[in-house]
Amino acid sequence: MSSLRSIDLSLIDEVFRGDSGKGWVLDFSNRTFADFFARELEVDIDAPQYAKDGDSKGKRFRCFLGQVDDRTAARTLRVFWEQREALRGVGTPDPMPRASGQIAALIGRLEGTIATNPVNVVPAPLLDTIDFLRLRDELLAVRDLDPHQRGYAFERFLTIAFEAFRMRPREPFRLIGEQIDGSFELANEIYLVEAKWLNRKIGAAELHTFHGKVDQKAAWARGVFISFGGFTDEGLHAFGRARRVIGVDGKDLYDALDRGIGIDQVIARKVRHAAETGEVFAPVSQLFG
Repeated sequence: MSSLRSIDLSLIDEVFRGDSGKGWVLDFSNRTFADFFARELEVDIDAPQYAKDGDSKGKRFRCFLGQVDDRTAARTLRVFWEQREALRGVGTPDPMPRASGQIAALIGRLEGTIATNPVNVVPAPLLDTIDFLRLRDELLAVRDLDPHQRGYAFERFLTIAFEAFRMRPREPFRLIGEQIDGSFELANEIYLVEAKWLNRKIGAAELHTFHGKVDQKAAWARGVFISFGGFTDEGLHAFGRARRVIGVDGKDLYDALDRGIGIDQVIARKVRHAAETGEVFAPVSQLFG
């Protein structure tokens, strides 16, 4: 019997739940679910011992994981994670940005090793070690600095915040004829960062300039323009529909940290919103209600 706990099974249920809701696993039908188990794990998931808690795919999945040994449970989670990622597709934001690290950590625990990552898995932050309110207060402290200190301090704050959420930040680097304020990685996508702390809002010209820098990089690079003072409505309208750049303002950062929402979640939700609507900027208050 595996050492999976009820909290682990709840996580598994959430990560692998299909679009059709509770009781479903990914996009499997009953037939393809059984075929997948037989092909990948040489298991008859329709056997009676896996239907003790009910006959839905989700209940059979959890029952199976609760009955097998730890290494079999780990192997099962690996193949199902790889199937999940294949269905999600390259470049599609994960609606659960922390799922990769959570599943990786769970697999590592089951295997009794340091967590090794399934395909496309990167470590996720341990939420109980992130002091959201301390980060919020550090952001406010930047506001109180002398004007000539704020820009550098703001970049340093962002680096610390990105590190807290395991986004693998890279601090400011210079290319020929230009400077990018940094970069980070999220769900295996690279984001270039422009960070501005100004006493005014950003307009279309600055958005176009940053987009031009991003557009000259690899096709998979994206850009995040972080303007503490926000963006003008006219500038957002003139810039047009989102292409490879999304916007974040200071209130987004404050609201997220004040409400205990991860910066990684904010970026993922903004990317999805931009993909669905074409809007470069939507505030946290709108995206998270």
